[in-house]
Amino acid sequence: MTTTNPHLPTGPDETWGGQELKRALGASTAWLKRNAEAINALNVFPVPDGDTGTNMALTMHAALQQVADSPSHSASEIASGVSHGALMGARGNSGVICSQILRGFADGIAGKEQITARDFAEGLVAATATAYRAVLKPVEGTILTVVRETGEAAREAATTLNAFGHVLSRTALAAKASVGRTPTLLDKLRDAGVVDAGGQGFYVLIDGMRRYAEGEEIATLEVEAAEGPVDALATAAQSVNVEHGEYGYCTNFLLVGGGWDFDEVRARVASFGDSAVIVGDDRIVKVHIHTESPGTVLNYATALGSLQQISIANMQDQHEEFLQMHVAASADQAAVHSQASGMQASGRDTAEAVASTRIAVLAVASGPGLVDVFKSMGATGIIEGGQTMNPSTEQLLKAIEKVPQNEVILLPNNGNIIMAARQTESLTKKRVAVVPTDTMPQGMAALIAFNYVADLGENVEQMAEAASLVQTGEVTKAVRDAKVNGIEVKEGEIIGLLNNTLVTTGALRDEVAWNLLERMDASSRELITVYWGGELSEAEAQAFKSELADRYANAEVELVHGGQPFYDYIISAE
Repeated sequence: MTTTNPHLPTGPDETWGGQELKRALGASTAWLKRNAEAINALNVFPVPDGDTGTNMALTMHAALQQVADSPSHSASEIASGVSHGALMGARGNSGVICSQILRGFADGIAGKEQITARDFAEGLVAATATAYRAVLKPVEGTILTVVRETGEAAREAATTLNAFGHVLSRTALAAKASVGRTPTLLDKLRDAGVVDAGGQGFYVLIDGMRRYAEGEEIATLEVEAAEGPVDALATAAQSVNVEHGEYGYCTNFLLVGGGWDFDEVRARVASFGDSAVIVGDDRIVKVHIHTESPGTVLNYATALGSLQQISIANMQDQHEEFLQMHVAASADQAAVHSQASGMQASGRDTAEAVASTRIAVLAVASGPGLVDVFKSMGATGIIEGGQTMNPSTEQLLKAIEKVPQNEVILLPNNGNIIMAARQTESLTKKRVAVVPTDTMPQGMAALIAFNYVADLGENVEQMAEAASLVQTGEVTKAVRDAKVNGIEVKEGEIIGLLNNTLVTTGALRDEVAWNLLERMDASSRELITVYWGGELSEAEAQAFKSELADRYANAEVELVHGGQPFYDYIISAE
């Protein structure tokens, strides 16, 4: 039998101040932490990673730390502090989206000392809009869908009875039902037989607040297992179309002034091209867009305010120049990797050259060997992190502020770090650009393409192009049963990923590696680099290299001790 929480008033006239809101969020975070492993188990890919439940729990923990000592009784002040803490502590894509939800909620209750259940519902509706804006191409069947449908349910419930117990009860039920529908919207969820992990995490947060409001002692409750997908799929899965712009002009500028509707400006600018990244507010807007007509974009913007930091690059010219330079760059990379001692010596010279430039390049890496490689190739600094330990936005920001340069390029080298990296762009006075490298080899290829004398925009375009030309193979062990891309995987099996896509599995490590190399078209590659780590011994790695050189005599074969955790082989083919 549940009882009303003694900390809260009851009935339709009840309100929450800052301390009540803080306690409610603390309870929901504790509930999320208790359920983190169950949420992690929902991740579609069976690889060791910075999992959704863990990243959301760490983000919420950072959010609450921000207001832990605050005596404020203002709900809006506490919400604002929580929002800032979440932004700085955001880890992984799920953590970044979680921080945007909290930001939207804080905006929705801005200026309110006390909030009613109806205000809480409107805060959730505002959170929906902010969360969708954070993702340039929102995908339904994810946490975004769950937040939207939950906000709609909360608003409807509040019109019936303006009481927290009632609204949170109806909201939690709606969130749970929305999570159950996510496999009907995404093929990958349906194939894997799971619901969306981020959506489940959001439901757990709402359910924790519901339990708090109803007086349950969260510390004594059993962990609730995540609910699986609905039995009957009501609708066909939606396909997701991702635009890949052709060449044209990479146009960047800062719009300063005010008096505009940011959403209208963002939509209008985005309509002029593709690959758009547009952030800001009603006073300042930062624009990155690929367009065939940069003049059209600039004419529209100049009618609104003053333009600063204008940069226009012809991507067709850059592409042609890059193709001519790529063979030479690959040869340079082979020289960089040839001997460990050589890497260290050349690394000192290269690092000194980078330090003297006006652009810093920061790379995320884990494993002593991989860290040394990035340093030897000229990275200004290394941010420790990667699989299972995604650095927070604050950690990335501290690294940016530490370097003397005012222009910084970030290489996240992991898909789950890219969103957190992009958050830093608006948190510093420095000009920060993220090259969205998804793997360590992509980061290395991007670093090779870095030009000490080129400007920031030119470097970002060339580095992104270089990263896209690299094939990355990874061999690791499955950490859970799963079905991905039609492939059945059992926990403990060896799996092979090609550019982060699961393509092969087997009982033997080298058998999976050979299969993976065939899929990487290794017989036509000029340079194959194997970074070994995980559970592999040096003798095993050397034996693999010898056979690799025999099988693929067409390629220069290099073996480097990456020392990376979890992954026995990370293979780069160029």
